[in-house]
Amino acid sequence: MSDAPTLDYERRFRRSGARLLAGIDEVGRGALAGPVSVGIAVVDLQRQKLLADVRDSKLLKVADRERLVPVVRDWSVASAVGHASANEIDELGIIGALRLAGNRAWCAVLAAGVRPEVVLLDGSHNWLSPDLQPSLFDEAPADPGCDAPVHTLVKADMQCLSVAAASILAKVERDRMMSELHIEYPAYGWDENKGYGTAAHKEALRAAGPTPYHRVSWQLL
Repeated sequence: MSDAPTLDYERRFRRSGARLLAGIDEVGRGALAGPVSVGIAVVDLQRQKLLADVRDSKLLKVADRERLVPVVRDWSVASAVGHASANEIDELGIIGALRLAGNRAWCAVLAAGVRPEVVLLDGSHNWLSPDLQPSLFDEAPADPGCDAPVHTLVKADMQCLSVAAASILAKVERDRMMSELHIEYPAYGWDENKGYGTAAHKEALRAAGPTPYHRVSWQLL
């Protein structure tokens, strides 16, 4: 298929001497309930080959996404998914929670012994890099953050294979979490809507109110 993502864009970074690139994408940013999740797939720009069937996770059927998870993990030099809970979203705001989830995934990749030299992030805003340096009066952040240069690209998940691969990992893992939470709170239909604001989800919210997994700082209704 001509619309299949490739590594063409990623390979441009070889000019600057980079070899290991981390493709990163998030899932769940606009949901009313559940975590926000960030996937990372690291590729070797010198050696990596293309991967059939991988697309932006939103374009794939559920069964295809789940089938591709082990394929993507085997293909990647390293991969991980990080999460930030609804409580953390309420506490930090969505950008702070994305940064927290992304850096949890980043640290998991580092713990596997892989240190990417450059990051390709889906979207137009770099929410991954640590915030501005703290002043003398602020406590320094407890955890190290992503210290590699971050490059953003709108619709990277559609054209860049590393980012599409990361989107599949994040989507499948978050969907499974929402299906498990559905067992605890079946009225909200999270097995189907995955925490997004469908009409049925909002109707359940009106009837029963929010759960501990709802982002209560948001305008839920």
